[in-house]
Amino acid sequence: MAERSPAGRTMTVVVCVLAGFMMTVSALASRGTDLRADRSADMRELILSQRTRNEDLRAEAETLRQEIDDLRRVQGADPALGEDLAQAGVISSTVAMTGPGMRVVLTDAPADVKPAGIDDDALIVHQQDIQAVVNALWSAGAEAMTIQGQRVVSTTGIKCVGNSVVLHGVPYAPPYVIDAIGDQGRMERALADSEALQVYRQYAEAFGLGYSQERVGTLRMPGFAGSVGIDEAQVLR
Repeated sequence: MAERSPAGRTMTVVVCVLAGFMMTVSALASRGTDLRADRSADMRELILSQRTRNEDLRAEAETLRQEIDDLRRVQGADPALGEDLAQAGVISSTVAMTGPGMRVVLTDAPADVKPAGIDDDALIVHQQDIQAVVNALWSAGAEAMTIQGQRVVSTTGIKCVGNSVVLHGVPYAPPYVIDAIGDQGRMERALADSEALQVYRQYAEAFGLGYSQERVGTLRMPGFAGSVGIDEAQVLR
């Protein structure tokens, strides 16, 4: 075997040093994790982590709200002030409510439904479908509302993340249950008259998406336990 020249030996050393440097940088960058990790798994973990955090914060807010109510009772607040606070609680949806109302349930099409030429997006419930139900019920004078058991407030946002819907930072899978307390006849008419829901029901009939509505004699709704995110507001006249 021919002896390698000094230049060749030098090049070999340089290549080895560069390779070692690149491996070291890669290890530091990944900090022990896979540089090509499954992004879907990371997103699922992030959603689950955020859901846990939101639930903890909601529980803490509810505890603090209960402490405020206890202090108010102990100190014997002015009755007029108490009435104003109670009314404010109703308006802001932070007090529990009970009464008759409507229940609407939306569901994705069955997994085995694959109509030719139809995009998969047309076979699942989207945020705008839920929003259409919410808007119809509010327009009919709904006094209180929940989605998936969570109280809906004026700042509630409904967002799609993949095949789930995120509400107050918590992801939910279908079926999506929307309950509303109020005049049942008016809410039924509003649901029937909604153009957006008329389109949704056509899809439901054609492709198997779920849609149902029913009158419920007694609905019990918890008060909203999170932050309403409002610093100042006034009643529109």
